[in-house]
Amino acid sequence: MSVKSDIEIAREANKKPIQEIGAKLDIPSADLLPFGHDKAKVSEDFIKSVQENKDGKLILVTAINPTPAGEGKTTTTVGLGDGLNAIGKKAAICIREASLGPCFGMKGGAAGGGYAQVVPMEEMNLHFTGDFHAITSAHNLLSAMIDNHIYWGNELEIDTRRVVWRRVIDMNDRALRQITASLGGIANGFPREAGFDITVASEVMAILCLATDLDDLKERLGNIIVAYRRDRSAVYARDIKADGAMTVLLQQAMQPNIVQTLENNPAFVHGGPFANIAHGCNSVVATKTALKVADYVVTEAGFGADLGAEKFMNIKCRKAGIAPEAVVIVATVRAMKMNGGVAKADLNSENVQAVNDGCSNLGRHIANMKKFGVPAVVAINHFVTDTDAEVQAVKDYVATQGTEAILCKHWAHGSKGTEELAHKIVEIIDGGQAQYAPLYPDDMSLFNKIETVAKEIYRADEVLADKKIRDQLKQWEDAGYGNLPVCMAKTQYSFSTDPNLRGAPTGHSLPVREVRLSAGAGFIVAICGEIMTMPGLPRTPSAEAIMLDENGDVQGLF
Repeated sequence: MSVKSDIEIAREANKKPIQEIGAKLDIPSADLLPFGHDKAKVSEDFIKSVQENKDGKLILVTAINPTPAGEGKTTTTVGLGDGLNAIGKKAAICIREASLGPCFGMKGGAAGGGYAQVVPMEEMNLHFTGDFHAITSAHNLLSAMIDNHIYWGNELEIDTRRVVWRRVIDMNDRALRQITASLGGIANGFPREAGFDITVASEVMAILCLATDLDDLKERLGNIIVAYRRDRSAVYARDIKADGAMTVLLQQAMQPNIVQTLENNPAFVHGGPFANIAHGCNSVVATKTALKVADYVVTEAGFGADLGAEKFMNIKCRKAGIAPEAVVIVATVRAMKMNGGVAKADLNSENVQAVNDGCSNLGRHIANMKKFGVPAVVAINHFVTDTDAEVQAVKDYVATQGTEAILCKHWAHGSKGTEELAHKIVEIIDGGQAQYAPLYPDDMSLFNKIETVAKEIYRADEVLADKKIRDQLKQWEDAGYGNLPVCMAKTQYSFSTDPNLRGAPTGHSLPVREVRLSAGAGFIVAICGEIMTMPGLPRTPSAEAIMLDENGDVQGLF
């Protein structure tokens, strides 16, 4: 009997009308803006109406550094949400929206997997409710208005060599990383160097994810620095008079999306992925709304805990005034073996020694989460090739780190596979162990914040940054931006900036190639090593296998 693919399982889902899903969280039908029968946006009026409600308990799901063997962070987030509901708790999940770039590049989908999925799977992985298109349009409207302002006389005296606002597109396209704009003569403007980032790296995406309401959104959009004059003074989006129109384009996108799991439990899907180059968290408005209407909220942060969870703790929690009561670190036996030196082709063979050798990566993440004062447990995302001895090796190792590893079989069994984890999480939360604190204070210097993350989370010996970068950070401090947190852009595959350096490396250096000020979002981006803010497609992109079959159904998403 063949194993069903994720898309086949999703297509067989017994979905309920979205109004019934909203009713589980006491959201009236009138406050749901439907997109078809199975997805909707939650109205701003409803969000405002529940602000006096008591907050539920927040649970963060993160993971080890990703490997080609797979980890299943979103799958576990969905599975735990279903598990909490199965043991009688009123729970909701909050996950991020999928970018078209990785869906057609390497990933092929981002809505969970097996019997721990969010549906409708195809729409979620493709255009969904159009939020990313709205962000792309708002971002590029600002780009167009900057060049238009320069063309029509440049009243703001923008130095065209110092336009820092790039364009974006929601696709992996390395050819657009660096371009020359406005070629073709006088009618097309003044030629200048420019480039594209992927939409999820846009500051507009970060602003949408961190804004609390439309007024806050407009103010943050206005605070975007788009260029500098010859005297180095900043030019803002509000100076270009773009903030109002951008807000109009983003009005509907600001409303969180609600869908359902395969077990008909509510899921808020809102905000951007890519914790390697962005902060990679579900939107503040979605998470805070979920906390007002559910007793337990399970959310995820992107990639390994060195990226997504660090940014969740240091940026999102700090900005939103929220804190998790427990952390779940997702690991797989297969990934432990890869970290232990086993090739992907050999993962199906038992190798307890390789599991033990690879557990150092997991141990580093456990230790790092403790630095934020939040208790962490490990969820072993089960694969059919795992042996009892290999699973026990992970459990034994985790026990030496002062916590517990729980085997989870949600991919195959849905909520039945996560009930033990759900009970454990409730036990931890009821014990009141969490004492959340960010890793560094607001008043620490910007370079020292970068250094703190590098040394405390990555275990780097030093940060390598030339005088130009250090001077730039000092200038931003002098301009009043010194209290901002830092958003590290770094490879997701390693604690270091070398993607091939697995395990728990020490003795390495963190080279900072570039720093960017996201004044509207409220953080400094430090671009480290060779990481790109516009990814490229792999040699064999997933797009080659994505198509419509003879029935008009999508094939190739997974």
